[in-house]
Amino acid sequence: MSLARFSIAARLLAVAALAALTAGCFQPMYAEHADGTPGLREKLMGVELPPIDKPNASRDARLGVEIRNALAFKLYGSATGMPPTHRLVIRFSSSRSSLMIDPNTALPSSENYGIDAQYNLIELASNKSVMTGTTFSRVTYDIPGYLQRFARARAYRDAEDRAAQEIAENIQTRLASFFVAGT
Repeated sequence: MSLARFSIAARLLAVAALAALTAGCFQPMYAEHADGTPGLREKLMGVELPPIDKPNASRDARLGVEIRNALAFKLYGSATGMPPTHRLVIRFSSSRSSLMIDPNTALPSSENYGIDAQYNLIELASNKSVMTGTTFSRVTYDIPGYLQRFARARAYRDAEDRAAQEIAENIQTRLASFFVAGT
């Protein structure tokens, strides 16, 4: 066996040995714990989601319900009945801007919709904030034509819903990270 082949074989053996040593360190985020400590699913189910404070019957109120419902489904799924250990307070603002203007009609043909959200996780036992964060979402939607006003309204609503889903996903990911790593 030549020296070059021996060197390659030794390197591969070293990599395999290191991989075998670190294989036991991996633990899936949502795995059940054998030692009796609550798993991530139970910790997420202990997060209380109060209604988002927005004026009744406004677009932002509908959007707040959409964000809250999407986040509740991501945290709890179809399970209920866990006593709350934390409260998550969410505040957000939305924006809309025109990206492209039709030169013939001077009306927008493509718009951008955005949500900027701030959230605060409060531990109920001590009533102290244990985590704060911000997230954002930007989605683009097309407006099919100036004669199709209902299509424009539907595209706008779909953009709101997509942005709300993205905000809920971002917050759920950050909460999962907090409960697993503690930071």
